Formats: sequence, structure tokens, C-alpha cells
Amino acid sequence: MSSTSAVRAKDILLRPFTLGGLTLPNRIVMAPMTREFSPGGVPGEDVAAYYARRAAGGVGLIVTEGTYIGHESAGSSDRVPRIHGEQALAGWARVTGAVHSAGGKIMSQLWHVGMDRKPGTPPVPAAPPIGPSGIAVDGTRSGRAMTRTDIDDVVAAYATAAAAAQRIGFDGVEVHAGHGYLIDQFLWERTNRRTDAYGGNLVARSRFAAEVVAAVRGAVSPNFPITFRFSQWKMGAYDARLARSPQELEALLAPLADAGVDAFHCSTRRFHQPEFDGSDLNLAGWTKKLTGKPAISVGAIGLDNEFTDVIQGRQGEVTGIGELLDRMERNEFDLAAVGRALLGDPDWLTKVLTDRTADLSPFHVGLLAALN
Repeated sequence: MSSTSAVRAKDILLRPFTLGGLTLPNRIVMAPMTREFSPGGVPGEDVAAYYARRAAGGVGLIVTEGTYIGHESAGSSDRVPRIHGEQALAGWARVTGAVHSAGGKIMSQLWHVGMDRKPGTPPVPAAPPIGPSGIAVDGTRSGRAMTRTDIDDVVAAYATAAAAAQRIGFDGVEVHAGHGYLIDQFLWERTNRRTDAYGGNLVARSRFAAEVVAAVRGAVSPNFPITFRFSQWKMGAYDARLARSPQELEALLAPLADAGVDAFHCSTRRFHQPEFDGSDLNLAGWTKKLTGKPAISVGAIGLDNEFTDVIQGRQGEVTGIGELLDRMERNEFDLAAVGRALLGDPDWLTKVLTDRTADLSPFHVGLLAALN
């Protein structure tokens, strides 16, 4: 990247941004990436150092890896961090303190895997996988459909987790509703076959998500930011679509915006790919246009491949960010979430802004545990 390009990157990326009551120093977000480095669900000093390094590297906002909320069926690993329990919360308090000391801002991503849970796995081996209809993304039935009591319990668990996150120093929370996990299972017609108020058309299928957001909104301060991460694609179903047109996308997102979402985190595999025919706008661009809410774009920023290539053993190489800058200069979306590039190099942003892109290393497969 030339020195002229570096100046342009500074002009565009270093603009401050207000999200709820939070002022961010720039437009770069660290995307959430599961690492399974928290034995017993408790983040240790190494996790605090990991996030603090990215804060010191200048990232405007960090979104943590997914954290299991306090529901027995929320997860399927004893090494994924939790956002409940005295020890886990104390660990996260150390993380937020380390990030703040390094000058950063950090949000906790709240997660329930739903039917993605494998029977018999920790943290609670006896807990069944649960979902809107007991149907996993791949069509199998290995758990059970949620009762109204289940729904109420999970909604309450999200609210409790959000309140705890604010109490221990997080600067906001993100509700994970993408990639085929629980909330996404309610949104998607193939996994939601319910005939009650939580199933049917897009608006009905968004009811559970809206109730989660409203409960979270009610559990935290009015200016405490809430982001909502969603995707069209699912793990193992990359061609899945929640919305096939802008009109369907608007119907899906409007109840969530009304419930209290401050910004939508729009997960795509390639940020530069148009979402609908007839427009160059990506999913984040359409989301901002339709809801009037800020939007975060993500997907292969700074790399020449997508995360599924990495899973299949194909290493990604560093690329320029010219198209990202073009789209952000047009205000198509407000923030850009960077995942693998920051996982591989905590100083990625600093190098981009100081014309040191030649120092950026290719992303190596071994660094990635999973993309959440």
C-alpha cells in the first residue's frame, strides 16, 4: 500500500463513531472468534493478554469469542468461556480491566448453540440439545423442541448474562443470532416448524429474537450498546437464506430494531459480495438502508480467501483494503469487523495505517480454532 493509500485509510478508518453511549476511536472491530482456551469455562490471564494485545494494536472495539449464557443446554465444550458463575465472571473482569488499561473497548458476545449441541458433551452432559422444533441445521433430530417454559428460561438467561456483563466492566454486549445457532434456528424456516406464535412467517419467526433483545435491553442501562449478529448462511448450509429480497430482510429486522438493537453485525463470507440482485450493496449496506441502524460488515477483510477455505486447509494471503475503504467512504456501513487478519497479527491495524503492509504475515491455518 502506498503512503497515499495509508493517508486515505487513516482519513476513513480513524473517524470516531458513537454506538449507544459508547464512543469508539475508529471504525475497526475485532470480530468474535472461538478459541476454546478457557478450561472449565473460565478465561485466564492468557485470555486477558490476548485481548489486551489487540486493544494495544489500536482496534476500536473488541467483540469477544462467544460466551455461554447460564442455561444448561447453551454449549457443548468445557473450554469455551462462560458468562455466568463466580469464577468465570471474575476472569472476565480481569479481561475487561486489561483491555481498558490498554486503551480499548470490549463487548461480550452472548451465545446459546441450541440444536448444534452434541448430546453428552460438557459443560452439562445430561442436558439435551434444544431448539424451536428439535431440528438441527443438517435436518437431524437429536434433541427436543422448546416448550414455552424453555423459551422463557432462555430469554431470562440472556438478560442475566447481559446484566452481569455490564456489572463486570464490559462496554456492551452482542447477541449471537447467526451461523445456525439457537436464535438463528428460530429465524430460519428449515429449523423452525412451529405452529404457535414463534413460528410461521418471518415476523413470527423473529419473535424469539425480539424477546431476547428486549429482555437484554431491559436488563442493562439505556445507553449500554447492544449489537445483534446475524447471517444468511449457516455452518454446513452456506447457501441458506433468511431473506430472499430487501422486503423480506426489512420484515425480519424491523422487530429487532424496535426491540432495542443499537447496531447490526452482518456476517457474510465475503464482505464485497452483493446481497441482492440489482444492487452492489452487501448485507450490511442493505441492513443500514432498511433499518436506519448502524451496521457492521465482516467477511474476508484483508485476506484473499474466506474462512471456509481455511477450514479446508487453504491458507489465506494478505490483500489490500481498497474496496473496503471505497464502501466505507460512501457510508454503506459504519464499522468493519476483522477476524482472521487480527487473529494472526494483533498489530494489523497499526501496520495498515502506517504503510507497513509488507510486514503483514499470511494467515496460517493453525492459528484458527473456529470462527464463531
